[in-house]
Amino acid sequence: MSVTGRRSLTAWLFLTPTLLILLAFTVYPMVQAAYLSFTDYNLIRAAQWVGLDNYIELLSDDAFWNAFGNTVLYAVVVTPVTVVLALAFALMLNQAFVGRAFARTAIFLPFIVSLGIIAIAWAFLLDPNIGLLSHWLSLVGIVPEQGWLSDPRYAMAAVMVVGVWKNVGFYMVIYLAGLQSIPVDMYEAARLDGAGVWQRFRNVTLPLLSNQTLLVSVLALIATLQAFDQIYVMTRGGPFFRTETLVMLVYREGFQELRFGYASAISFVLVLFVIVLSMVQFGYLRRKQVTY
Repeated sequence: MSVTGRRSLTAWLFLTPTLLILLAFTVYPMVQAAYLSFTDYNLIRAAQWVGLDNYIELLSDDAFWNAFGNTVLYAVVVTPVTVVLALAFALMLNQAFVGRAFARTAIFLPFIVSLGIIAIAWAFLLDPNIGLLSHWLSLVGIVPEQGWLSDPRYAMAAVMVVGVWKNVGFYMVIYLAGLQSIPVDMYEAARLDGAGVWQRFRNVTLPLLSNQTLLVSVLALIATLQAFDQIYVMTRGGPFFRTETLVMLVYREGFQELRFGYASAISFVLVLFVIVLSMVQFGYLRRKQVTY
């Protein structure tokens, strides 16, 4: 066997365990779910082929459109807020000051903690009877009548705050890596040309962070469209389905109503929605990338 052949064989041998895991736990479940989306299956009887009936039912299902609207609202608010806050924290923590390491750790720490545990903690903080955060907000006159998580006007905002707080530290680290890779000479040249702080940020920092912005934006969008953990723990999709997202609807239809075929159809609509939005976002931000 030639040297190239031996190297290829070695590479494939190293890749084989990972590929087998991907086939068993990613590819096969996706293929099986695709098949189930065209069937009527409820764990009791064998799957019965129904063709496009599940997808046609989606078009007239008020629960689906409610969950779709909630998902879009969550993504439209949480994604840009998370990206902007991550960039702001990165710019602030890229400067030298006392306690910088502690501040970086404190902001990043929520990302490595289970989102379910975080959601339980926030549910206690927002409890109208014993919640410390609810008490502090009541001192300034912000007192929801039914509690933050039980009031239809504030429940979505509460789970949005948790989603932002959980992930902003991870995206901040990505921006920090990008900031530290920008050559100092470019800032010095801009300063010599008379550029102020805002001009240096707009014409040097922001364009040279385009790669990081592309990555962070796509990751944040995908994460928000898949929101489930904190919503399930904090509100169960309520009150009055105001916080039920598409993933929550998939869970309810599949594991509570035992309509696995219909739940699979919803999940594939979500997958298609994520792919389309990610490609549009990728194409738009790709044109604005700057290389140096």
